[in-house]
Amino acid sequence: MPKNKEGKVYLGIDPGTHRIGYGAVQMNGNKFILLKKGLIEKKKKGYSTDQLPVIYKQISELIKKIKPDEMAVEKLFFSKNQTTAMTVSEARGVILLAGAQQSLKIREFSPNTIKQAVTGYGSADKKAILKMVSILLGLKDFKPIDDTSDALAIAITAGLIKD
Repeated sequence: MPKNKEGKVYLGIDPGTHRIGYGAVQMNGNKFILLKKGLIEKKKKGYSTDQLPVIYKQISELIKKIKPDEMAVEKLFFSKNQTTAMTVSEARGVILLAGAQQSLKIREFSPNTIKQAVTGYGSADKKAILKMVSILLGLKDFKPIDDTSDALAIAITAGLIKD
């Protein structure tokens, strides 16, 4: 992974019940460099708490491999399905624990904050987010799964919003 001492590395995580997107970027000045992206996909259909230790292990290994300066995770937003909200929050808790146990600075952003930071519009759609992620990372013909694009947008947001 091309990492230098000059720029901070941000790991973005998009928690989910079936797939967890991740994306790591390095910010050098005002430029972002893609370091790693991908998905953690569960092997079994349906939700089971048996997956929580697997998620924890995979996120922990990812953190050790990438060695980010900060981890950013999307805050939950659900309007209808409480069952999905509960299962995603369980996976999200395990993700936060994995980062905390490795003493990472963890930041959380709402979907609207991510959209505003990356596109300049808090109600942007997935297509607009993907386009801006592609532009900010200097990638052509970039067609990842939404979870990966969202994770990269979360990582970029951490780089753009200083606390």
